[in-house]
Amino acid sequence: MKWITRERVKVDRVACPWLIKKFVDKDAEFLFVPTDQVLEVAEREGAIPYDVKNVELGHHGKECSFEAILKKYHLTSDAALVLLGKIVNGADTDNTLWEQPEGPGLEAIAEGFRHLGFKDDHEQNAAEWIVYDALYAYCQEMIRQSRPNGAFKADPAQCCPKVTNDPTRQMPRVSLSCAACARWPMGCCRCCWA
Repeated sequence: MKWITRERVKVDRVACPWLIKKFVDKDAEFLFVPTDQVLEVAEREGAIPYDVKNVELGHHGKECSFEAILKKYHLTSDAALVLLGKIVNGADTDNTLWEQPEGPGLEAIAEGFRHLGFKDDHEQNAAEWIVYDALYAYCQEMIRQSRPNGAFKADPAQCCPKVTNDPTRQMPRVSLSCAACARWPMGCCRCCWA
């Protein structure tokens, strides 16, 4: 099957082909064209458009295209892929849906790949997929450890029992003597940002 999206790939337009090739269509062929030609070329080539406006496999609300593919192809039973989707979302959007801490790091990596001088989007995808292999392995390990939100986002149920609400702060304060908080850099279990 042929799949088509906008040229000059970045986060979602690398993550989606990785997801499609690994879990949806092992024989996928990817086309990258100027934004204003995606739907026309999709129709001519019989290709499935993704990560463009007003298509089924695009952004919907605050969810990114990767998440649309997870839902459409019934991949949400894989908790590691769901976590990876939250990370991709955090890198590809304003990160307000999941507030996934790994997202900005992935965005920086994706931006760096754009400056490595690859000749085209196919070459960049081929080089960058190792990042998604590694992130998927990380996500699988997080699920194995019963940490479905990843290593850098605390589970509020496991947070400091000494948390107190402070109406002047967005997040509650926490006692730095808490063992849960002490595990985190700068003495914060990320549920409190004290």
